[in-house]
Amino acid sequence: MKSITDTLEQRISQAIGKVTGQKGCPALVSVSKNPKFRDYQANGVMAAAKKIKTNPRQLAEQIVAELDIDDICQPPEIAGPGFINLRLKDEFVAGRLLEINSDKDRLGIEKVKMPKTVVVDYSGPNIAKQMHVGHLRSTIIGDCISRMVEFEGHTVVRQNHIGDWGTQFGMLCTLLEEKVHKASKDEGLLNISQTLEDLEKFYQEAKLKDDTDEEFAKEARAAIAGLHHGEEYWLNSWKDIVRESRNHYQPIYGRLAVKLTPEDERGESFYADKLADVVEQLEAKKLA
Repeated sequence: MKSITDTLEQRISQAIGKVTGQKGCPALVSVSKNPKFRDYQANGVMAAAKKIKTNPRQLAEQIVAELDIDDICQPPEIAGPGFINLRLKDEFVAGRLLEINSDKDRLGIEKVKMPKTVVVDYSGPNIAKQMHVGHLRSTIIGDCISRMVEFEGHTVVRQNHIGDWGTQFGMLCTLLEEKVHKASKDEGLLNISQTLEDLEKFYQEAKLKDDTDEEFAKEARAAIAGLHHGEEYWLNSWKDIVRESRNHYQPIYGRLAVKLTPEDERGESFYADKLADVVEQLEAKKLA
C-alpha cells in the first residue's frame, strides 16, 4: 500500500509539471506540523515558481486547478506565498483504516524500495560478570530497532560485542588454577564446576591479589601471554569461563524473546589475532 505522502507527492508533482512544462518538479509534501495548516502541506511551488520566474501564489492557483485529488482530499487551500494545504476526507481515512486492518501481516506498510544493510549493536555483556539493568535496556532497544528495520525490508546484522578478552582473564585463570591445583594441567579447568556468581567473586579476589601479590601478578601476566599465544591449556580455561557466562545471559535473551543467538556474538577476542596488523598500520601512518 503506497503511503498517503507518496500518493500526494506523485499527483501534485504531476500537476506542477503539467502547469510549468518542467520535468522533475518535486511537490515536497510533508505532514503538517501545525493543525491550522490542515493534514498535509505541499511546499514545492516556490521552487518551481523561481525556476520559471513567475509569481508563486498565482502558480499555486494554477496547480490547484489541475490537481486530481478529489478522492483523497477536501478542496485545497493556498496559504502565504504559495503553500498548498490539504485536509484528508473522512471517507478516505475510514477506507484506508479498513484497508490497513484487513492486511494482518503488514498493516498496509510496504517494504522499502532500496533496502540497506543495517548493523545493530546489542547489550555487550562482560564475561565473568552478571548483566545489570543497563544491559537489559540496550538489549530491548536494540531488538526493537532490529525488528522495525527488518520489517521495513532491510537486512539486519545483529551484533553482540561481548567483553571476553583482556588482562583480567589472565588473573582469573591464574586464580582458578590455584583453587583447583589438584587438577592435572592436561585436564585444564574444563571439568571444574563454577557458577557465574562464583566467577564474579573470583574475579574480585583475583584483582585484589594482582594488586597486592607480586608473585600472583607475575603468574597472571604469564597466563595472559599464554592466551595471546594460543596455548591450549589457557585457551581451554578461558573458553570454560566464556561458556559459563553465556549459560547465564543466553537464557535471559530467550526469556525476553530477543532475536539474539551465540552466532551473533563478536567478542573482543575476535580481534585478538588482528591487532598486530592494526598497530603496524597505525605506526606506518604515524598515528601511534
